Amino acid sequence: MSGRKDGAEGENRPESVAATLGCFLAGTRSLPGPLRHQGRRAILNGVATALGSARDEPVKQAASVMQELGGAGIATVLGRPERLRPAEAAFVNAIAMNLLDFDDTHLPTIIHPTSPVAPVALALGEQLGSGGAEVLAAFVLGAEIACRIGNMVSPGHYARGWHITSTCGTFGAAAAAARLMRLDGVRSAHALGIASSLAAGNIENLPSAGKNASVGVAARNGILAAHLARAGYEAAPTAIEGPLGWARACGDVPDVEAGLRELGRSWEFALDAFKPYPCGIVFHAVIDACLALRERHAMDPGLIEEVVVKGDALLLARGDRAVGNARDARVSLHHAAAIGLLRGAAGMREFEADCVEAPEIVAFRAKVRGEIDPGLPPGAATVEARLKDGRTVSWTVLHARGSAERPLSDADLESKARMAVAAGGTGCDAERIIEALWRLDDVADIGPLMRTTRPPGATVL
Repeated sequence: MSGRKDGAEGENRPESVAATLGCFLAGTRSLPGPLRHQGRRAILNGVATALGSARDEPVKQAASVMQELGGAGIATVLGRPERLRPAEAAFVNAIAMNLLDFDDTHLPTIIHPTSPVAPVALALGEQLGSGGAEVLAAFVLGAEIACRIGNMVSPGHYARGWHITSTCGTFGAAAAAARLMRLDGVRSAHALGIASSLAAGNIENLPSAGKNASVGVAARNGILAAHLARAGYEAAPTAIEGPLGWARACGDVPDVEAGLRELGRSWEFALDAFKPYPCGIVFHAVIDACLALRERHAMDPGLIEEVVVKGDALLLARGDRAVGNARDARVSLHHAAAIGLLRGAAGMREFEADCVEAPEIVAFRAKVRGEIDPGLPPGAATVEARLKDGRTVSWTVLHARGSAERPLSDADLESKARMAVAAGGTGCDAERIIEALWRLDDVADIGPLMRTTRPPGATVL
């Protein structure tokens, strides 16, 4: 996707990454229509996913803690009665958007850009009385910056154990806050530099709510970084890419060119993909292959003796694990294969505890093993089912449903939103929310829109 060239491009580009991105952030005046639509899609997906988890225990706990630490405010907590200050509301909403592993993915980096960035744009926009077009621009530009910084440090950063959604999401959150607070290029650059001191999160926490907490911290710290910059705090010019800067401390020598290439002309956020299944993106091809095997061969699962899931090293590194609870199941190739072949479905219900702990699912997971296939590209998978009669049937999926090659349509996203909102049990009106978010650009103040995401009749806590 291409757009107009703005001030960050050209011969007079500032030397540092923060200065370049700060200039781009403050100087971009318009966004291409398709990119704005991509932003609306992402916010719809994020809000619906947050409503789907609003009553889950980690979200309830986060809301309670943020209310205790920050007190009441005016910002909406999606699907909940609490209203908090923007930083605290963004923290809770980021956790809620990320909790179900149903959020969007920038496939080149595996960043989930909406969860840390959209809550900032929504909470600050609500506080400031911002119009929908302004909120949308802040979100898209913040997501773009998160993905571009991700390009600079991939794949070494993620491979070292950093949770790239949380780390790079902190920069995106700071960018969104700086844009809504109308910081100039210099102050925006300082916000990004300050964010480099606040960005953290690790992969070891992937099967726990600790992972989601770091996404919440990214949103909250992004707001903090922008406020500090507005107050006069300064960061080192090369805080991101310098010899002792964030990127080198957390990974290999940064590829600055990959981060800044065609800035303002091509858009990384255009590569954002949306999940049809509430689990890690690397397991989607596994599920697709299992569903295809079940449909094409009409197999009796009881006749399956062994299942071999083949994929790249990342698939096995993230998914070849024991399943002890529902959170483990969202990052398990064994569970992905079991529900695909046994249940023929991979919706929210298939990743809840009653399914994860069902005896037949537990027994089937024990039949599944992973195997590296160096010939398969990232995101692809082959599933082989070895049957008791000696036959072996297999299916390969190179591009999973929801990928850039097989994207979900607007109608698909609407169906997903309805499912998530209904599953969350908040009583919110999915149709009203869907309609309002498709018209986000047109609203003069997002306050009334945010009120549609509160439980009916809720009193402020």
